[in-house]
Amino acid sequence: MDKKLLFIITIFFTLLNLNAQVKVSGVIIDEQNEPIPFSNVIFKGSTKGTISDENGHFYLQSNKIYTELEVSFVGFETKIIPLKKQNFNLKIILLEDRDELKEVMIYSGKIKKKGNPAIAILKKIWAKKHKNGIYLYNQYEYDKYEKLEFDLNNIDEKFESKKIFKGMEFVFEHVDTSAITGKAYLPIFINESMYKTYGSNLVPKKKIEKLIANKNSGFSDNQGLISFVKQLYVDYDIYKNYIKFFDKSFASPLSKLGPEIYNYVLTDSSFIDNKWCYNILFYPRRKNELTFKGDFWVNDTTFSIKEIQMYATKSANINWVKEIYIEQEFKVLNDSVFLLKRDHFMSDFSINRKDKSKGVYGKRTTLYNNHVFNVKRPDEYYKADVAQNEKIYHKSNDYWLQNRQEKLSKDEVGIYKMLDTLQTVKRFKELIDVAEILSSGYWNFTRGFDYGPIYSTVGFNDLEGLRLRIGGRTYFSQSDKWRLKGFLAYGFEDKKFKYGIEGKWMVEPRRRIILSVGNRRDIEQLGVSLTTANDVLDRSFATTSIFTRGDNTKLSNINLTNAKVTLEPVKNLHFRLSTTYKTIKSASPELFNIDYIDENGNIQSNLNQIDVNFAVQYTPKRVPWGLGVDRGVSNYGRFPTFFFSYTKGIKGIIESDFDYHKLQFFYQQPIQIGFFGRLTSTFEIGKTINTVPLSLLNIVPGNQTYFTSRKIFDLLDYYEFVTDQYASLHLEHNFNGRIFSKIPFLRKLQWREIIGIRGVIGSISDENIAINASDIIYTAPETVYWEYHVGIGNIFKLLRIDFEYRGSYLDVPNATKFAVKGGIGFYF
Repeated sequence: MDKKLLFIITIFFTLLNLNAQVKVSGVIIDEQNEPIPFSNVIFKGSTKGTISDENGHFYLQSNKIYTELEVSFVGFETKIIPLKKQNFNLKIILLEDRDELKEVMIYSGKIKKKGNPAIAILKKIWAKKHKNGIYLYNQYEYDKYEKLEFDLNNIDEKFESKKIFKGMEFVFEHVDTSAITGKAYLPIFINESMYKTYGSNLVPKKKIEKLIANKNSGFSDNQGLISFVKQLYVDYDIYKNYIKFFDKSFASPLSKLGPEIYNYVLTDSSFIDNKWCYNILFYPRRKNELTFKGDFWVNDTTFSIKEIQMYATKSANINWVKEIYIEQEFKVLNDSVFLLKRDHFMSDFSINRKDKSKGVYGKRTTLYNNHVFNVKRPDEYYKADVAQNEKIYHKSNDYWLQNRQEKLSKDEVGIYKMLDTLQTVKRFKELIDVAEILSSGYWNFTRGFDYGPIYSTVGFNDLEGLRLRIGGRTYFSQSDKWRLKGFLAYGFEDKKFKYGIEGKWMVEPRRRIILSVGNRRDIEQLGVSLTTANDVLDRSFATTSIFTRGDNTKLSNINLTNAKVTLEPVKNLHFRLSTTYKTIKSASPELFNIDYIDENGNIQSNLNQIDVNFAVQYTPKRVPWGLGVDRGVSNYGRFPTFFFSYTKGIKGIIESDFDYHKLQFFYQQPIQIGFFGRLTSTFEIGKTINTVPLSLLNIVPGNQTYFTSRKIFDLLDYYEFVTDQYASLHLEHNFNGRIFSKIPFLRKLQWREIIGIRGVIGSISDENIAINASDIIYTAPETVYWEYHVGIGNIFKLLRIDFEYRGSYLDVPNATKFAVKGGIGFYF
């Protein structure tokens, strides 16, 4: 054969092997055609494998060439399957291992714990786990690279031909196949970040991650999305009893509770990076619990994990997520220390769980390197910067080529190019505009101006009747250092205009010193919150609710002007100093009055008041995003809040009527209680010193709408209780379906159980009662008023229904003793 031809043929086949992929999918069944869940499937002669799902299905892929597949499960004979390059929809039948049936039957179904070598190894992991990795050193630091990616999945020709993609057909040139699920997917978004991490294990322990570079796939204004996704994929530790993400606590397979939750099987042993390791397979003992199936490799001397892969069971009670896959790799620092090297997390977001339903893959890949230990750093290293340098988001391509810990694949490089092209497609811009309107509530009317919030355009109450509102804000980017907001509203029943306007200016970004001033003239339902904020443009839900019960005419006209300065010297620690001038009077004196008797014995209907307020708010673990004057919060409801406020009312200035002091404290704490769901507690306490009229007292918040709401009392009417000192406690626990998962006919509905109790105690002074000339007869809950509720959440994944019961003050005339209320929310 011609040498030149031979050389060409050799190069041709070399290139084929470089790009070769072995892909295998199928189902594993027994002789009775029943699926065998959680079977071990590996490429023979390797540690590359997977676990079949609850229905026996599996998918496995490798860029290396393998010629045989090994399938095994305890109690069955191991089967070797010869492979081609493409091996789809295989039907693999495993035969019972009858020669060793008596021996292996103890491992069938629910595996016995006594004498199980896998559990013996697990106990050694428990004894060693606190001595692994970075926790052996006083101080540590390392570089972290993080990549987030979104992909549309289950792409087919029918999907590609939809009209919505007209003019954007070129994007389907980037369709690929997932190595984990075998589904066709289209990359649509990628974001990369690099961090420098510093930590100390000395008491008090400290850790800080400093963002040094960030790059995304062409969307210049998507930091909110990125931050939200990062909070879904929070860092986790497989050695802890629970792994928390999507606001859920999944039982770790390495948990000390593991033998009660998982079955374990010792399946193999092999050298990995010159370390002898055991392979242990695990799968759940029960369905509908927040558990995983998978396997891990553990070193035989240090009992540190070398590799682990986990798939969340499809029966787990979690919304919008069809599949979850986790993979971690650890590297050997020395003979006894393992460090996390690579962490890959993938979830399949979908409306339903059918295999062929369309969805979105969300992927997070994190790599760690350049570890340095026992280098002492000053305390400043562990302090978070309140403001970030915008240069972080504008690093050059050369910078990324030099500093990435993992090169981008051909598909990932294509995402950047594809999305840069999409920015010029009119149809794509229209779709992005719609998405932004739905998520933010604002419509970008023209450059620099947004109309909204659109959800406040139409309202209704008994006095205004139909209320129409137009409003907007200045908006050039998320990094705006100043912003103006305003609205104009009209009530067709009272035939009156209302308005509000506010301006903010961030004069010092590093400490986030913000000056603001605003004015609002409007109708308001007072007394819907014990802890007051004096935010200019905020309007209570009770004022605009269409669906209400009982009398809804106890509304007030307010004219409020506020000026304030806020400061954030340390991340999540806010100080606020403000002054407010307000006039308050009844919006309909013939139906409701808030009159009081002044010091001369005259009845007054109008209140003029100026006050100065100092407030402190601390929200540890809160994750804000954005660099501008307005910032979002990506993990709302998942961090504690401490708030203290002191208000000094000043008499005589600008005809201000009263001199008083008001102290208020608010504390809210969400607590994840492992498998048993989440408890949210809210505590408030306050006192108003000196004599003041109704509008300045502490009104226990009632709720006359048909919707349940936090921090208020659902069975109280407005102004039912009035106090000048109070203490209240709200407790609500969501079991996340823990109870219903035990009931067969309720299990598939994936409803979630909710219980709660609220209570308040307070008093009102004789002096405050003496000046009252309003329609309201002051009554304070001098013995505890309490109410409780039981509810069902996650109905159709969005709704909840609560059954509310009054526990005290049952003899009050016209008291609401029972009510059914609803709610809407986005639940994972």
